[in-house]
Amino acid sequence: MNYRPSRRTRRIAIGAAAVLVLAGMNGPALYRFGSEKYHTYKINQPEYMAQNGHWDLLDVPEEFQINTIHAALLHTGKVLLIAGSGNNAKMFKAKTFRSVLWDPEKNTYQNIPTPKDMFCAGHTQLPDGKLLVAGGTQRYEKLEGDVNKAGGLMIVKNENPDKPRTLPAGTLFTGKTNGKTFESKDNLLVPRAKKKADPVTGEVTVTASEARVYVEARRKGKQYSTGDTDNYRIQGLKGADAKNLYGIANKLSFDKKDFQGIKDAFEFDPVAERYVRVDPMHEARWYPTLTTLEDGRVLSVSGLDEIGQVVPGKNEVYDPETKKWSYLPRQRFFPTYPALFLTSGGKIFYSGSNAGYGPADKGRTPGLWDVDTNEFDPVPGMSDPKILETSMSVMLPPAQDQKFMVIGGGGVGESEKSSEKTRVVDLKDQDPRFKDGAPLSEGTRYPGGSILPDDTVFVSGGSGDYRGRSGSNILKAQIYDAKAGTFRRVADPTVGRNYHSGSLLLPDGRVMIFGSDSLFSDDANTKPGVFEKRIEIYTPPYLYGEDARPQVGSGPDRIGRGDSATYETRDAAKIKNVRLMRPSAVTHVTDVDQRSVALDFERTGNGIRVTVPDDRSLVPSGWYMLFVTDGKGTPSKAVWVEVP
Repeated sequence: MNYRPSRRTRRIAIGAAAVLVLAGMNGPALYRFGSEKYHTYKINQPEYMAQNGHWDLLDVPEEFQINTIHAALLHTGKVLLIAGSGNNAKMFKAKTFRSVLWDPEKNTYQNIPTPKDMFCAGHTQLPDGKLLVAGGTQRYEKLEGDVNKAGGLMIVKNENPDKPRTLPAGTLFTGKTNGKTFESKDNLLVPRAKKKADPVTGEVTVTASEARVYVEARRKGKQYSTGDTDNYRIQGLKGADAKNLYGIANKLSFDKKDFQGIKDAFEFDPVAERYVRVDPMHEARWYPTLTTLEDGRVLSVSGLDEIGQVVPGKNEVYDPETKKWSYLPRQRFFPTYPALFLTSGGKIFYSGSNAGYGPADKGRTPGLWDVDTNEFDPVPGMSDPKILETSMSVMLPPAQDQKFMVIGGGGVGESEKSSEKTRVVDLKDQDPRFKDGAPLSEGTRYPGGSILPDDTVFVSGGSGDYRGRSGSNILKAQIYDAKAGTFRRVADPTVGRNYHSGSLLLPDGRVMIFGSDSLFSDDANTKPGVFEKRIEIYTPPYLYGEDARPQVGSGPDRIGRGDSATYETRDAAKIKNVRLMRPSAVTHVTDVDQRSVALDFERTGNGIRVTVPDDRSLVPSGWYMLFVTDGKGTPSKAVWVEVP
């Protein structure tokens, strides 16, 4: 019996044949399509998330999408995102400076008027809960070849001991020998000269004061550059002023001009939700580190100055009570964005991590710095010491252990070198020394690192090459167990992160990851990069457990050091740990604020009674998140507590 297929059967057969032909031609594409669908299915399964956590993109309305360079968690629970000009020269020229306030709980956004370009400023949490932001951008860099006007540093001297002098931007300086005229680009205050009388002879000695300003030729052209040191007459001055005030400059040329910093400083008020100007720093700083000291004052270190040079060790301190700055009596040099941590006992620990500018052979040795005496005790043992730039440093939890970890790093400048190493040091050892810890999966520059409430550290992102060059972004994340000293891989992020990126812990136990500023947008390095405006939220595995997370009820919002306080909770029986966690203020994978302090506690009839350590260097004054965790490491939502 002959079988003749129906018309419908023939259509199915022809379609199947076509699919087979297409599959033969596009097998890899179909495989990828199927693999991606399976991967999406797999990572959304409850058991997978309970082991590895989960990533979600934050749905930020377009009007609030900015080039986030800095982020700080405030005691209101909101996150201040700062772009300034956002590494965008057009925004800088237009004086369009951006900050956005995000409320993670309500998922609402608010534009914040931003008075100066805070791009590449420094910041830290103040004892009263405000955020100090100091420094930023005065002028963008110009690479050699893009410089079309000769320029450079002019040192202006004042030999008059009786009065200072302010020279406005646009002041003209004419060389006495070369006859060439240059124009100042900023206002300049030149202090009065110093006058000192000899106590024996009575003879008076006058020492000229000096100030520095960036100057440019008034016209384009190679003929306006200079090659030798010359004295410069300040146009418009007459008589004694013309004699007492003058300029001195070396080469004024077409060399590359680095970014230049500003002196401006502001406190961001989380309650009023606005920036409030305070006294400026003595030094202009771009890429500075701000670190809170034991007494609540703030140390400001390094940065590029008003003419684009690394501040030569002139460090200063901000007093939150007077709102004024004062120099430290002795100088100490650091490269830009050095990782400086307040340690138990009050000394400052420099881990060796930094982010970008400074000579390769100066100021890069890790050690303990006594700010009062200026003594510096090097800490030896650092592996890969020459590829430590753009590494991440973190005070391992709990802070009482005084252990620090340095993660990854790269070569100085635009080097393609990167390190897969972590290095751990215990400062409580009699002779502290770095030792290699668990390695990363590959060499990593710009890794993000956030302490979690369960005494682990979340590490993600980074790139193998400078600014993600050659498609080297690392789409991996891992969690470091500080007690065991081991990493474990968790769910992979979907967005690559390198330069200008960071992460911070949120009060609900999740982690926010922001920024990235790749040099190129393709693997072949032929197309310019685009700033990454997307924000990702990582939900750790501890929030996907079967058991409900513990809860903390009513209790005081202030606890003094050495004091105890009681908090209501129905979960007292299952609480294993209590932590005070200082909120992050992070930029350029530099976050010296975050720390997790273990609290002693005891169970009461209807809750727990916690005690804060009586150590100001361990628990600096300010606002903290109080977390409790159960035996499985599941944290509560944070309760905000002020340590006055």
